[in-house]
Amino acid sequence: MRPDGFLVALFVAVALGLLYPGPGADRGVLHMPTVTGVGISLIFFLYGAALAPRRLAAGTRNWRLHLFTQLTTFAVFPLLGIVVVMLVRRLVPLDLLTGFFYLCAQSSTISSSVALTAVAKGNVPGAVFNATLSGLLGMFLTPALAGVMAHTSGHELPLAKAIVDIVTKLLLPFAAGQLSRPVLAAFLERYRGWVSYVDRSVIVLIVYAAFCQSTQAGVWSAQGAAVIALVAALTALLLVTAIGLTVRLARALGLSREDEIAAVFCGSTKSLANGVSIARVLFANHAALGMLVLPLMVYHPLQLIVCTWLARRYAART
Repeated sequence: MRPDGFLVALFVAVALGLLYPGPGADRGVLHMPTVTGVGISLIFFLYGAALAPRRLAAGTRNWRLHLFTQLTTFAVFPLLGIVVVMLVRRLVPLDLLTGFFYLCAQSSTISSSVALTAVAKGNVPGAVFNATLSGLLGMFLTPALAGVMAHTSGHELPLAKAIVDIVTKLLLPFAAGQLSRPVLAAFLERYRGWVSYVDRSVIVLIVYAAFCQSTQAGVWSAQGAAVIALVAALTALLLVTAIGLTVRLARALGLSREDEIAAVFCGSTKSLANGVSIARVLFANHAALGMLVLPLMVYHPLQLIVCTWLARRYAART
């Protein structure tokens, strides 16, 4: 029951960003835009180098599971986000509303959803395929969905430039990682634990820079504790609704128990790593970047706690 070091580091990064924003702001001495830009490309390079194509082959034929999971991630979840935005648009600042929808437009986690599926005795090859496919689709679908939300809320998101940035900073490093896999695969497997520290460290730096920039712009001084509490409550409600809806839809469509488990964990979890990386590219000049990623940061620990409990229940029933 030791505290998760990654979550502790995130809380420390938020605290430093709120209390000492100067060094980590865009024009601060740490030069965070350059540091985080290089870090984001490094994350996706390592993703590409670590992904074994043969692991995907075992799960490619189950098209019903794949279609269900991707529609849940990129259609059902954004619809839930629209419902949330419509219900609380008079209570929550616009940037937080955008953050909620951005959370809903996010791709699935990769490592967590696969690990949870394995614990619950579900379809692990199907989970590997769908989690990976979700991450690849998210490079394009997440910016597109975020652009629609920004346009309807009166903000203009330079989508063409954003797509170019996504390709150059995310997709090309991922492709370079795949090409270098024959050389690096054994090394990355041997030092897998250290590699995970690299991407987590980059995420912590992105979060720190986002909160530094938002603090310097005076974003947080206008918000009270009630707004933050409302974010936590809405995020928890969104998670429970997404899990319950995914379970019911999977059973209504007659998916097997193993496929249901994979669909639930791939369809209801959201990637913090992809989310903060893409947000840093999409909203690079947005002063309220910290507020935009806040719902995703709250959702991340909640999904780990709730989905771990659910995976153990699935395993016990099996």
